[in-house]
Amino acid sequence: MSDAYAISVEALTKRYGDLLAVDEVSFTVRRGELFAFLGPNGAGKTTAVEIICAIRRPTSGTVRVLGMDVTRQKRDIIPRIGVLPQGGSSFDRITVRESIQFYARLFGARNADIDGLIRLTDLTDKRNVQFRNLSGGMKQRLGIAIALVNDPEVVFLDEPTTGLDPHARRAVWEVLLDLKRRGKTVFLTTHYMEEAELLADTVAIISKGRIIATGSPDELIETSSNDLRLSLKAVSASDVELIRTMNFQPVRDTEDSVTVRVRDTGDVHAILSALHETGTTLPDMDVRKANLEEVFLALTGEPLHEVAADQMDGGKP
Repeated sequence: MSDAYAISVEALTKRYGDLLAVDEVSFTVRRGELFAFLGPNGAGKTTAVEIICAIRRPTSGTVRVLGMDVTRQKRDIIPRIGVLPQGGSSFDRITVRESIQFYARLFGARNADIDGLIRLTDLTDKRNVQFRNLSGGMKQRLGIAIALVNDPEVVFLDEPTTGLDPHARRAVWEVLLDLKRRGKTVFLTTHYMEEAELLADTVAIISKGRIIATGSPDELIETSSNDLRLSLKAVSASDVELIRTMNFQPVRDTEDSVTVRVRDTGDVHAILSALHETGTTLPDMDVRKANLEEVFLALTGEPLHEVAADQMDGGKP
């Protein structure tokens, strides 16, 4: 494996009886990048990450981390990676500082910079607060600090912002970006489009155990959808019907606003001119490119949030 890559995965497959959880997955992660595994719950993200972290064994395929085979060199890999599992926790009655100290001793990280980790994760004011009294966002930031006690070269974070409010989520994002600035390789699994789009250098979209697209957020958006989205506010029913007669398909966002998928700025001009000619006061408008959610929809035929909800309500693990 080239020194440029922290992780190399080739034809990774994992079966549980008749269930094919991971299906011939291949990708690479460059050293120092923030890589996002994007897909709904049940897509195979966690299973793949557990194999990469040497927690589970693959059914077939090859996985190398920092140049080492995860099935044969597990003992050499573990000291050089950090892991925040989904739903990671600590002991209720020990403080933030005590939690980090405990795991540093557990992992043999005698030289861990406890105070530095507390500062990095913005927990200085909470260092003497017991774990049970922390908010959800603070618990996740503590989990990241614990994952870093051995100063790992690669950090795996499995759904680190699930269930957090927007403010707490953004606080975790700042920690992740700081890790990248410090030269760490960050492997993030998420089902949040905005998270992947804002943070990641490279995104791999996974659905039903297979990777269906890989690239930077901009590359995925550019190659999967060249269309624009025209959003119009304060439009009447007659305005919507006029747009429809022009062979566009306006979609209602709210009672008086629509989004229209158009090919280019010429289509935007045509719609606005037609509305103006009927005497309609030009409504508030916005024109933008597609986002990762629309890319996922184009590639799979299903919105990511609906897929996630369906699988959480009884889909396969």
